[in-house]
Amino acid sequence: MQMTRYEDYKYYMQDTAYIYVGSKFTLREIMENEDIMYKFRKVIAESVMTRYDHEDSLETVLYYLKPDDFLVQLFKQMNANIKISIRDEKHPDRFKTRQIGIKELVSMDAEEKKEKEIFIQELRAGKLALLTV
Repeated sequence: MQMTRYEDYKYYMQDTAYIYVGSKFTLREIMENEDIMYKFRKVIAESVMTRYDHEDSLETVLYYLKPDDFLVQLFKQMNANIKISIRDEKHPDRFKTRQIGIKELVSMDAEEKKEKEIFIQELRAGKLALLTV
């Protein structure tokens, strides 16, 4: 019997200016992955894990954020952008990928996100901004 694991959108990349974290990582997996930048893991441990279950995914955290949540300010300070897939209005059988800011993401409630069929793919954070958090 072959055992398969779901690994789509579980990745970490970085370039000179940004880090990119796949949305399917659970908070525990982020903490255990030593490849992920230490400062990002520390921010997750001190700010996010105190409010969410360790088995919640990064996607869940981002999807259910509310505009008045403290984490919104934290993600703004990290200069975070979110890569999403959203159903194309002109071609309802297709999805398009967009980068949106955290402000735009939290301006929609969960029902509106479900209605628009938004799927969160990754979090992009600025390295320099992350160091100021």
